[in-house]
Amino acid sequence: MLGLSYPINAVPTRYSDNDQSLNSVINLMFLRYGSVELDNHTIHLEWRLSLDHAPLTVTILIEEQLSNDQKCSIAKSSEKEMLFIKDLIISFINTSNLSDIKLLENIVDLLTYIVKRAWNKNFKIINILKHSKSWWDMSYSRDLEKYRSSRSMANWKQFKKIVKNTKCSFFDQKIQEILNKARGP
Repeated sequence: MLGLSYPINAVPTRYSDNDQSLNSVINLMFLRYGSVELDNHTIHLEWRLSLDHAPLTVTILIEEQLSNDQKCSIAKSSEKEMLFIKDLIISFINTSNLSDIKLLENIVDLLTYIVKRAWNKNFKIINILKHSKSWWDMSYSRDLEKYRSSRSMANWKQFKKIVKNTKCSFFDQKIQEILNKARGP
């Protein structure tokens, strides 16, 4: 479906290279139909330089989202796991005289509450980034935060360069380890 976008600054987008042709305003942008970006595009005459078209831009709002880089965990065979199970056993309810569905629902709700309470008492938060990206270093998080606060292209390029080099080194090392294992002693 096609839609018409009305620019913030209504100026021509195509400029004729001779005096006989008229300047025009016809250009194509591919955006999701019905998006709010359709009514806020900008024509940048100052970016045109020697081109016959003026560049168009749209502002797309991106909401900052919290990354889910942590999870709750209780280590297997740990003291916290034994305490969690002990809390559950101590809190269990007598289910021998269930007579109707409403009573069963109440017991299930109570069991849910008991499990949540025991879990919340014994879990710890662990950082899963260190497990999912073994090449990642916490200094990269600081560099990324530096870029996010400044929105500087130089900071972004520096961050991307460091990450790219680190990933290349890390995976080159992994490939070399695999090759060495395949060759044998």
